[in-house]
Amino acid sequence: MRYNVFMATITARQRVLAFLRRRPSANASQIGHALNMSAATIRHHLSILAADGRVVASGVEATGKRGRPDKTYRLSDRLLGENFDLLADMMLVTWLQALSLPKREAAVRAVAERLAAQIGKIDLNQAPVKRLVQLTEKLNGMHYQARWEAGAQGPRIVLGRCPYAAIIAKHPELCRMDAFILGSELDAPVEQLSKIDPAPGGATHCIFAVREQQAASPEAD
Repeated sequence: MRYNVFMATITARQRVLAFLRRRPSANASQIGHALNMSAATIRHHLSILAADGRVVASGVEATGKRGRPDKTYRLSDRLLGENFDLLADMMLVTWLQALSLPKREAAVRAVAERLAAQIGKIDLNQAPVKRLVQLTEKLNGMHYQARWEAGAQGPRIVLGRCPYAAIIAKHPELCRMDAFILGSELDAPVEQLSKIDPAPGGATHCIFAVREQQAASPEAD
């Protein structure tokens, strides 16, 4: 039963997206009338699609009734067919396939270090909790939908969204890049425990465990 409800929800959103592909923009009432669904149901789906970045609010329209004007929505530029995902895929393939495995790893680490520098280093002199809060704020500025949680063996960084979802299946090195970014920011080893799996029943989050630095053992005389 849960599987059937899941499929029905996905189908409803696909119908909303298909409708918006045929029109520059529309409000919930217009979409609901065309798809034989209530405006409230359409608003629910639009809110999820907007959170996912697949639609954006494009304006407001007077409904002719009391109350606030109804928002109009359109497909996001990403969904309308920008080719950034394809370009990124081709560039990664062209760049990395010419490198040996050790050089690929070094190249991915170099990109991670540049991204870490781009978002800005967190203050490692802060208390551990404040460092984690600052890090998740920076990650959310990069659209990761991040949070942190305490774990039995140390804190964990939980990512609710992968900004590279469109190409991650072809480029698992991007997961390692994320681990490098987290390790660079926290100055600690980071291990990936799970990654988002879009298949039914798959993992819904990427989880990275932050490990404590191991003290170096003294050398024998």
